[in-house]
Amino acid sequence: MARVVVDVMLKPEILDPQGQAVANALPRLGVADVASVRIGKRIEIEFDGAADLDRAREIADKLLANPVIEDFTLRVEETPAEGGDQ
Repeated sequence: MARVVVDVMLKPEILDPQGQAVANALPRLGVADVASVRIGKRIEIEFDGAADLDRAREIADKLLANPVIEDFTLRVEETPAEGGDQ
């Protein structure tokens, strides 16, 4: 089994009110050295057999991300072996 991770983020020119709210709350937690925060989402797609990046790109482009306001990246992530020692 192979896993493709899709990271979806707002494009840099799009305002991120959720990220801004987190950034504004950080000083109240004693964190003063963070310049900005952007919030995104991570989606994991598990394929039977080998990772299919072309299929994952199609899924991300048509279903997972809004191409008008969001960008996405894909990467193959190793899945832990089943039944292995933990």
